Amino acid sequence: MTKPLLVAVAETDSTFEPVELDGRAAWRGKCLHCNAPLVVFKAGPQSSTVTLEHIVPRTAGGSDALANLGLACPRCNHGKGVRHDRSVRTDARSAEVVARLLEKRKRRWRDPRP
Repeated sequence: MTKPLLVAVAETDSTFEPVELDGRAAWRGKCLHCNAPLVVFKAGPQSSTVTLEHIVPRTAGGSDALANLGLACPRCNHGKGVRHDRSVRTDARSAEVVARLLEKRKRRWRDPRP
């Protein structure tokens, strides 16, 4: 069985650490945008308080590679999508936001655990 994508991203984000909540194994870390606390349970289902962020949007050629994915609170992820995802190729501000998030993801990178 493959691990859920949210868990794979949490494992590669150094702000996330393994914890146990209500008897369930989880990862606790921070939103890629605002640093709000997030929790990803190792065995679903996930709560609606964490979303998968494509830093370079799929509409702009972004992929599901772990280096292009981050975890975000729904407010931040939705806000980025509304403001920047559609114009990342043509708008300097949108491209700047994407570049900043890619750099932040790179700084937070941790090699996946076996």
